Amino acid sequence: MTKRLRTATVLGAALLAAQLGFANNQTNVDGMSRIEKEVRREIVTLPFYSVFDHFAYRVDGGTVTLTGEVSRPTLKSDAENVVQRIEGVEKVNNGIKVLPVSPNDDRLRMALYRSIYGHTALQTLAIRAVPPIHIIVENGNVTLEGAVANEAQKMVAGMQANGVSGVFSVTNNLRIDN
Repeated sequence: MTKRLRTATVLGAALLAAQLGFANNQTNVDGMSRIEKEVRREIVTLPFYSVFDHFAYRVDGGTVTLTGEVSRPTLKSDAENVVQRIEGVEKVNNGIKVLPVSPNDDRLRMALYRSIYGHTALQTLAIRAVPPIHIIVENGNVTLEGAVANEAQKMVAGMQANGVSGVFSVTNNLRIDN
């Protein structure tokens, strides 16, 4: 009986320590702090966030630094506003770049989306709530951001982007996600 009580006490203390550590923004099992998880959740659930926008962020204590590129000016301020409201965030450095408004870039975005996500090797990625390949177009120059499952998907996405008429250059920054 005392062994069970001791085990329950140890488990209870471990659970309490884990909860306190999580509440105090310490890194948990998957390597992300509470603030990092909340920043990610808030950003990917922004109403106008799409495959044509890319966000990155860094958390340093109570300071969150936002970077990336967005196709709508309101998305930059929306991201800053939702991150600022997260408990524990004291300061937000907003380094998000707003891409210039361009009908030609808008045409390229749609053509690139159809070309990349229309390929059989990448079609299954398009049905996700947040598709993993983000297509950033600035003055005809394309940058692919995000993560794919393997090197083949990365190569296919790059080749498909290079094949779109009107694209001047393609930078393939896709990561391989394990």
